[in-house]
Amino acid sequence: MLMKKCDLIFWAVVIILLLPFFVSDAVYEAYKNFNGAHPYLMAFIKFMVLSSIGEMLGLRIKQGVYTYKGYGILSRAVVWGVLGVMIAVAMKIFSNGVPVMLESWGLEGMVAAMGGGFSLAKFVDAFCISTAMNTFFAPMFMTLHKVTDTHILNCGGKISSLVTPIKFGEILASLNWRVQWSFVFKRTLPLFWIPAHTITFLLPAAYQVLFAASLSIVLGVLLSVAAVMSNEKK
Repeated sequence: MLMKKCDLIFWAVVIILLLPFFVSDAVYEAYKNFNGAHPYLMAFIKFMVLSSIGEMLGLRIKQGVYTYKGYGILSRAVVWGVLGVMIAVAMKIFSNGVPVMLESWGLEGMVAAMGGGFSLAKFVDAFCISTAMNTFFAPMFMTLHKVTDTHILNCGGKISSLVTPIKFGEILASLNWRVQWSFVFKRTLPLFWIPAHTITFLLPAAYQVLFAASLSIVLGVLLSVAAVMSNEKK
């Protein structure tokens, strides 16, 4: 009964937080204007909110709770915001650089295609951008995220973890690199992130970071369901 009440509270907060953007033209226009003027600040906010929702949903599916003492949901939210800015920067770099690279290989019209509607050239652009970003940037990013998560847990989830020096050497040495390679890199990158980010780069630029942040909710749920199903089969 307690968890059902928590579920109602959780979804009520999510709805109250997001509903104004769908029902109020004034709020939506204000969001678009602010997003255009301050894209990286908005990237921080989007990832801080949406990725935290994804983590909490994943934890609810796996362990039956949205958070627990020592989990550090507030610290994780701030870290997600910082990581969101990194993702926004990476998306800008790759979405502008890859089409130029493709043209240097003799594929004409790739830069112009990214500014137009859907076409075969734009699809090729989007796929190549996603593949490049998830090949050169994502492994480092995912490893950094794992390190920060471990650091927060090691600090007992305290907000002071945000200013406590991270013991990179010790944490990196303690990671399960077999899982990091065989599941995180080998499976989630080609099977989820490359297809998902291909869709991301087909969208108008104003919606790309928002969609990318929303993907973390989907992934959190999918990974949690997979973990539960795996435990049930044992």
